[in-house]
Amino acid sequence: MKTYDKFFVDGRWVAPKGRDFAEVVNPADEEVIGRICMGDADDAAAAVEAASAAFDGWANTPPAERAAWLLKIQAGLQARAEEIAQLISAEVGTPIEFSRFAQAGLPIGSFGVAAQLLGDYAFSESVGNSEVVREAVGVVACITPWNYPLHQIAAKVAPALAAGCTVVLKPSEVAPLNAFLLAEIIESIGLPAGVFNLVCGAGPVVGEALARHPKVDMVSFTGSTRAGKRVAELASQTVKRVALELGGKSANILLDDADFSRAIPGAILACYQNAGQTCTAHTRLLVSGARYEEAAALAAEAAARTRIGDPLAAGTHLGPLASGMQRDRVRGFIVKGIEEGAELLTGGAEAPADLPRGYYVKPTVFGRVTADMTIARQEIFGPVLSILTYRDEDDAVSIANDSIYGLGGGVWSGDVESAKRVARRLRTGQVEINGGGFNLMAPFGGYKQSGNGRELGKFGFEEYLEYKSMQLPPQ
Repeated sequence: MKTYDKFFVDGRWVAPKGRDFAEVVNPADEEVIGRICMGDADDAAAAVEAASAAFDGWANTPPAERAAWLLKIQAGLQARAEEIAQLISAEVGTPIEFSRFAQAGLPIGSFGVAAQLLGDYAFSESVGNSEVVREAVGVVACITPWNYPLHQIAAKVAPALAAGCTVVLKPSEVAPLNAFLLAEIIESIGLPAGVFNLVCGAGPVVGEALARHPKVDMVSFTGSTRAGKRVAELASQTVKRVALELGGKSANILLDDADFSRAIPGAILACYQNAGQTCTAHTRLLVSGARYEEAAALAAEAAARTRIGDPLAAGTHLGPLASGMQRDRVRGFIVKGIEEGAELLTGGAEAPADLPRGYYVKPTVFGRVTADMTIARQEIFGPVLSILTYRDEDDAVSIANDSIYGLGGGVWSGDVESAKRVARRLRTGQVEINGGGFNLMAPFGGYKQSGNGRELGKFGFEEYLEYKSMQLPPQ
């Protein structure tokens, strides 16, 4: 069992001022695999002071040098890639094959992308008699979730460091061990002291202390909409910049000319990936009434083929949920769906018969779901798919957009241009066309209560930059 009893602040490991510890539990077998110290507001303040003191030197480091540091971090992550995949599978329950790609591979890619962007980014341009420059925002508090822990850390920390910002990271206490691994890598390469700082703690304690701290210039937060509102409320008192990536209730529209034999398995994957613990999960499947019976049969069949079990076993599609609390919450939604009259096509709230230990939930599909049902409106964050029917294309778009969220979505059609036409009408931050793949260079973020700001690629990098205009005299 790994125990971390110090935080990484100002380039060294320091004892916390708080005295509490949190246990990290493997969701597959419910065994404790680690312990981390939990900080308080004073720990947060010390990390902010270190980041503030380091800011001027780091912001004025030439971009090429910052890129070189990022590549060193990337190399350190690459060297420990299998360790990272195994670790996060143990922390979160992600099946190992997917963990190698998403939980280890994407963070490695993010540091490489950030370094690459610095190669030719124009930090200044002439506009009339002005020189317009882009400069680092300042000290950034990165508050990250547990579902894709290191990926979300890298998606914030890498572009922030590239931009010249200094960082205080507060990872989720549910899956924090990977953040300490990153800090170990950063220590090993000798990144200047105070540029990256790690402090753990509960959201209402350390997270809120960071959001309200006057020397924090920006908060980048990923998590629930409820918590995001609180971060924005606190940050507004010092008028700091806030980037929020929050909840989702994404709709996947299957047009009548779609190939359902491809689209339905793709829809199941888009819903169940990482046990449904994905903010962009396509949890609402929209099909025309005329093709409902076909879609329901195919979805139930595809869900039944989903192999649930040990995340470290080859061929596992669906691991456990990340915590007992999350498992109980998801099972509660399944019960609610049945109570409200949805048709349970497969799955259910009972524990899988062959998995009495671990935080497992059966892959579940509901049919004949109506737009007013709880399971059609609230983010479940588990392997639960709801099938709704629409009358025509306009009705499909209306149902898809009838949500407080707008993070992800999908459209399937036999004609890509038809799918793109529908996708343009969806009020959401990203839309997968016929199962189109994830792109680290494309902007990621949401509309409405799914948040504001964007991550990834050039678009995420520019979130960490300010504009400055220098008006020059006539020549």
